[in-house]
Amino acid sequence: MKTLFDTKPGSARFSAFWMTAILLLGGCSQSASDIPEEDPSERRPGGDTTHSLVPFPAFDHIAPNLPDERKADFYAGRALAEQPWVKAPTITTARDGLGPVYNARACLACHIRGGKGRLPDDNKSPLFNAFVRVSLPAAPGQTVNPAIGVIPEPVYGDQLQSQSIALDHQLRTASPEAISARGDVAPEAYIYINWQTHIFTYPDKHQTELRKPQLDIRHLGYGPLHPHTLFSLRNAPTIHGMGLLELIDQQDINQWQDPDDRNHDGISGRVNNVWDARQQKTVAGRFGLKANRPDMHMVVASAFANDVGISNPLFSSQPCTANQPACMAQPDGEDDHGFEMPQELFELVVDFSRNLAVPQRRDADDWAVQQGRELFYRNGCQLCHRPSYTTVADAENPHLSAQKIWPYTDLLLHDMGDELADNRPDFDASGREWRTAPLWGVGLLASVNGSNNLLHDGRARSVEEAILWHGGEAEQAKQNFIHLSRSEREALVRFVNSL
Repeated sequence: MKTLFDTKPGSARFSAFWMTAILLLGGCSQSASDIPEEDPSERRPGGDTTHSLVPFPAFDHIAPNLPDERKADFYAGRALAEQPWVKAPTITTARDGLGPVYNARACLACHIRGGKGRLPDDNKSPLFNAFVRVSLPAAPGQTVNPAIGVIPEPVYGDQLQSQSIALDHQLRTASPEAISARGDVAPEAYIYINWQTHIFTYPDKHQTELRKPQLDIRHLGYGPLHPHTLFSLRNAPTIHGMGLLELIDQQDINQWQDPDDRNHDGISGRVNNVWDARQQKTVAGRFGLKANRPDMHMVVASAFANDVGISNPLFSSQPCTANQPACMAQPDGEDDHGFEMPQELFELVVDFSRNLAVPQRRDADDWAVQQGRELFYRNGCQLCHRPSYTTVADAENPHLSAQKIWPYTDLLLHDMGDELADNRPDFDASGREWRTAPLWGVGLLASVNGSNNLLHDGRARSVEEAILWHGGEAEQAKQNFIHLSRSEREALVRFVNSL
């Protein structure tokens, strides 16, 4: 007796089966005629920036089509992103100014080999590659500063910093409370995770474990947090292909907006309107877990200021608040322009971040992967994970221009339901909304640096687990996935892992 798995994807029998199955499920889906034929360019998702992964898989490879005359700047920017910063003052003026409170000494300390952060599997080790955003809910009639996008917690600001330049902290010879009591610069807190797990059972009785994080914040260095503090655990994302995402025409993103769901497909999608410090105005956001940064300059500048404690041309302040006098009193590493990272060094790191290669597809000819591609479209996954774009012309970066790319994201905000909600607004993003994550390279995460922590807070340890946490606008696509057979679910996951 022949089964679906004896039938070639794209055949009449395969299409007829799924047209019947989706009608029975009642979910939004694609008819056979709506599923696009495979484009040869899918095999090279970054266009001419695609990297072969030789000699090893990583997300910090140089784009192979970067002009030779620009490669020196790329590697100089990489050194700045990789080498640790030190406290001021020192004999070096190009690498001092760390902190005084911070989360990492260097960009690639969290984005190891360009990959995602690694979260501890128990509550014995504090967070290092992830961090916690904090803020307060707006009171009735209260105006949020448009340049910040949130109402900062009055003592700790909008992010908890788990490291400091204090020697007692570096040697772990005193707690943050004790360091602060002596008048030295204490870390703001040590952050741990208590994982809560439960078993999910499919209709076919197959079971898998799901987990979600519960924050365990210990040793607050500057007193208690405001009782109404909102918290959001954020895992460090991958950084490859961002220069290509920057060159997607905003109109190509806007066309997928449907905030009122006028087409009744259950998918809305909104642009987050965020602050651009270079233009000094509100613009559309596309980077960050809540699309709260508009371009690569703002991504790099905010990371240096908030995560490393390095002031720069776009973020000139240290990550200390007025309620942390010892932190405010520390010497800095500022130059004559008032920055610890001058414009020329800052531009080198932006250039490095913009020119990271996208990994090539794997196993694209595998029969299960081909079947998974059809299932991806039939399930409606592509309604948020929009497959492809062509980048616009850019005179400064012609090698990134006019590239057919396959990131599988619409770069829009979507309501992902109660289970994934952090209940913390960020600019126009609500506490239930997240930006659609790009899928390119997702199957390489573990081999790049050992991390397979998916979703904004790193809770999911596999693509399957990530799908099962989807809700809100993605609820129907999740239900379609749940009601596939186990082998069909595995095929869809294999396709996603091949991207």
